[in-house]
Amino acid sequence: MNMFYWVKPGFRFCLVIVLGYCTLIPITVAETIPKSLTLKQAIEFSLDQNPQLHQFQFVQQRLSANRQTSALKPAYKLSFDLENFAGSGETNGLDNAEITVALSSVLELGDKRRSRSELVDAGLFKAELEQQVATLDLLGELTVTFINGLTLQEELNLASKEVSLSQSLLKAVKIRAQQGSGSDIEVMRARAMLNQSKIRKNTLLQKLKQQKVSVAKYWGETAVNFSNFDGSLYAFSKPNKFKILFDKLKASPAIEVFASELRIKKAGIQLAKSQGSGDIEWQVGVRQYEQSGDNALTLGLSIPLFSESRNQGAINAALADQNAVRYQRQDVMLALHEQLFIAYTQRQQYIETYQQLKTQVIPDLEKALNLTREAYHRGRIKYQDWILAQQELLKAQQQLINNASSALINQSVIEQLTAEPLTIKNTLKR
Repeated sequence: MNMFYWVKPGFRFCLVIVLGYCTLIPITVAETIPKSLTLKQAIEFSLDQNPQLHQFQFVQQRLSANRQTSALKPAYKLSFDLENFAGSGETNGLDNAEITVALSSVLELGDKRRSRSELVDAGLFKAELEQQVATLDLLGELTVTFINGLTLQEELNLASKEVSLSQSLLKAVKIRAQQGSGSDIEVMRARAMLNQSKIRKNTLLQKLKQQKVSVAKYWGETAVNFSNFDGSLYAFSKPNKFKILFDKLKASPAIEVFASELRIKKAGIQLAKSQGSGDIEWQVGVRQYEQSGDNALTLGLSIPLFSESRNQGAINAALADQNAVRYQRQDVMLALHEQLFIAYTQRQQYIETYQQLKTQVIPDLEKALNLTREAYHRGRIKYQDWILAQQELLKAQQQLINNASSALINQSVIEQLTAEPLTIKNTLKR
């Protein structure tokens, strides 16, 4: 199983997981899904069509709009004041009215505009990381779903083999019954076993159809346009050492999100501190005295008092949020370390069990079944011995499939956590 990166419009980079055990063929833009679907092709279709990933473009648009707003300078205001009119005595009418036209705005102190922009920029960067994490999660789910599809195909092949073995058994039992060395009871039991194996095969066939639908949903399709999953369930990569994988986990997008969150909190602290510098409101205008016809300039300043001390609570709250994120990051790091270690050790265990089953257990059981079949034809053993030998072989082959599938699923978890390919150079041969 391999993993690689490529650049995709809309965010810095997108992590694309590809299984090395799948057939690697060039991907071309096509209107129809290929009949034989590789994981690489499924990933391509999902990245282009998955509705969940497309939602992030609206988050980016919203944050970009906020970035434009935060960079704006304080607005200017034009005001019009009319005083000393429509009163009594000398202020009756407009003869003694005073008209003032003024322009006003706010002079921001404490570099508030830069602090606002930095806070929004930190949010944009976090959104990009969250998109990468969401992409990894989605492709991780797709990989597991694809592996389950390969598993069902192998189980279906095994079920076909079981049907074939049961047919051979029924044929042999009928011959023995016709010769008088067997009973009708054995024939009925063999026929029932054959029918049960056919039922299991049909059940797996339906599950495989359902699994194809589960894969197709990742690129937004309800119709299944491919016939089978193309890949090997029995190709395992040779992993890096655990320490190297853990170092990669520390730099993965899942952890970088917390670094980005700390950046947001730091920008929030800076913005809170900037609010401690009171803004100066100014006003410049012209006043006209209707009675004398004279004009005069007006100037106004408004300076808030004690704003720094009044803002200390907001600063303390922002500092507390920053410390909370630091401890949350440590907690998540410990949880991911545990998850990585479990996946790493379980993968090794499943591969070792697979190798023992493949090289030792199954060859012995195959030989035992052949010898049992020959002995039954010669009348040296009972019908039950053949059944037992056949069931033991089928059970071991099912265990082989289960261990191979579990090993690849744990391998997928490791790659999702580290956002790196597990392979170094060598690949275990089938």
